[in-house]
Amino acid sequence: MGNSGSAVKVCTDHQGGINWLSLSPDGQRLLTGSEDGTARLWSTADSQCHGHFQGHESYITFCHLENEAAFTCSADHTIRKWDVVTGQCLAIYRGHTSIVNRILVAKDYLFSGSYDRTARCWSVDKEKQIQEFRGHRNCVLTLAHYSSRDVLEEEEEEEEEEEKVSRDLLVTGSTDCTVKVWWVSSGRCYQTLLGHTGAVLCLTLDAPNRELFSGSTDYTIRTWNIVTGEQLKVFKEHQGSVICLELVNRHLYSGSADRTVKCWFVDTGERIQTYKAHKHSVSTLKYHAGILFTGSGDACARAFNSRSGVLQKIFRGHKFIINCIQIHNELLYTASHDGTLRIWDIRGICKRNKRRLKKERSVQGRSSQKGSLSRLFNNKVGCMVQQENREHEAVELM
Repeated sequence: MGNSGSAVKVCTDHQGGINWLSLSPDGQRLLTGSEDGTARLWSTADSQCHGHFQGHESYITFCHLENEAAFTCSADHTIRKWDVVTGQCLAIYRGHTSIVNRILVAKDYLFSGSYDRTARCWSVDKEKQIQEFRGHRNCVLTLAHYSSRDVLEEEEEEEEEEEKVSRDLLVTGSTDCTVKVWWVSSGRCYQTLLGHTGAVLCLTLDAPNRELFSGSTDYTIRTWNIVTGEQLKVFKEHQGSVICLELVNRHLYSGSADRTVKCWFVDTGERIQTYKAHKHSVSTLKYHAGILFTGSGDACARAFNSRSGVLQKIFRGHKFIINCIQIHNELLYTASHDGTLRIWDIRGICKRNKRRLKKERSVQGRSSQKGSLSRLFNNKVGCMVQQENREHEAVELM
């Protein structure tokens, strides 16, 4: 049974549930998007609110933070860009005809997915729609982006003459049970990945290995070759919808409505660990330094030893589902539908885990050294025996 932890700070500024939490690349700021229609900017240095972004006409579904700009999308069908210093709205991206579920910023592109069954690409700087991706039969829930130069060989790229101007591709997951891959430059569908029998809720990419992972309400995770569209593996052990995914060192962590997280070894498809103890769906997860942190519909966050699956700590205090977690400088940030952002000190658990990992490496090192000495001894004995045999054979020949 894990030890219970209490928050070092509770931020109660929002007047509605927090739907998403984003950390800037430099780690200096956090952004929260809320049911109250506003976003707030927080400093990780002092945990104070330093910005209040107002302007949306309905609740914020998702947010994304860069070092110099913040992005929010809303049920009011729009996306907004904000200056993180002044709080000024820099751009409003209009075009969607229903709730915007998700946004993704990559290079100079802003991508969005909506209940209007489309995904769209916008110029970040020019407040202009560049492309519309139309073909899904139901709402677009999740997005991923990669460049073909990350996955295609030169001769394969030459086959795609039409798309050579831009090598960027967008991946979309939909409630129509499909995943689609699109050329950004033309809006043409490059692949439609068929196999799921339920809504696709989450995606994660491993571009260097040409692999895409998708989680669905059909209780499965599927692995795809993103070049050929071939389905490679199906992971079937969950007993509920697969809500969230994270890939770390060829280990895939999946959070589910069945109240568990499972860890899979991607190369073989083997399930190597199950993390239990949740009393409701696992809504979010994050791997950090050998520890698996989870957020759940039971209003608790938890920390597990990622290798053994042992529950190490429970973080109690929220009143409703935890929608998102972030980790920075050994602080755990949890954002909940209860409207609060809570900050937890995880230095103790991280320190204990580092000591454990160091001890394990030391034991493995001694074991390896013993093995080396044993092999050296055996090699020497073998050489002596071989020498004796050769001398014996020489005597016999004489």
